[in-house]
Amino acid sequence: MYTTLISAAQLRSLLNSGAPCMVFDCSCDLMQPALGRGQYREAHVPGAVYADLDTALSAKGDRAVTLAQSGGRHPLPSRANFAAWLGSVGFDNTMQAVVYDRQGVNYCGRLWWMLKWAGHENVAVLDGGLQAWQAAGGRVVAGDEAPQPIAKFALAPERCALVAIETVASQVGRVTQTLIDARGAPRFRGEVEPIDPVAGHIPGALNRPFTSNLGADGTFKPAAVLRTEFLELLGQRDPSTVVHHCGSGVSAVPNLLAMEIAGLGRTALFAGSWSEWCSDPSRPVAQG
Repeated sequence: MYTTLISAAQLRSLLNSGAPCMVFDCSCDLMQPALGRGQYREAHVPGAVYADLDTALSAKGDRAVTLAQSGGRHPLPSRANFAAWLGSVGFDNTMQAVVYDRQGVNYCGRLWWMLKWAGHENVAVLDGGLQAWQAAGGRVVAGDEAPQPIAKFALAPERCALVAIETVASQVGRVTQTLIDARGAPRFRGEVEPIDPVAGHIPGALNRPFTSNLGADGTFKPAAVLRTEFLELLGQRDPSTVVHHCGSGVSAVPNLLAMEIAGLGRTALFAGSWSEWCSDPSRPVAQG
């Protein structure tokens, strides 16, 4: 069972073994939503299912939003709706899930976290993404895959912590909560804001851009290096108090995953993130 990362070589062995497994391609572009599916159709791991951020991994539409489990630009769907989608693409509880993208884990971490949230522990991120798979000689195919037979995915107790905005707001400035913002430094400081209506960050938050977790080859840094970097960032703060966020709860997950790889535990996610926080002008905003 792979629960954090899986290498290209390990994935090849897993697929060759015939063990129950499903691979998900989560490629995406926030500014051009149709681009991700186009990239999938150009080249993907054979048999991979496309997981669309907007339609599969977020609650969109009036009814879906009513049932959403978070706010922000990419509100989480209800666990029941997510389980129904998993079953619709043929995924069941016996399977190992492997998720990847070609954008430096920017998007596939969302599905990794959501499967944990649905109670499914055996899900792993393909370390280095599609680029690492191809560099290792992995075969890719084009076009769409034939639909898989519909399955049943049964929800189990949540294996990760989702923090609501009310909790985040009530704990701002307290030692019981350490916020880590995964957005780029210019956005965190409020110098630019290309997506959300307000620039800046939640007061007291620390900044660690999610790209800081990867080495030059696009794979995660060694666990010891990640541990050193996070502990330096945290200072005297307890790692167990960390709540991760970003713009809309997507690119925060690589930080959460990196802390787990580093042996610092599975920390919490504020999925609504900055886009939910800044939607209410009464909430405080920090810059710099």
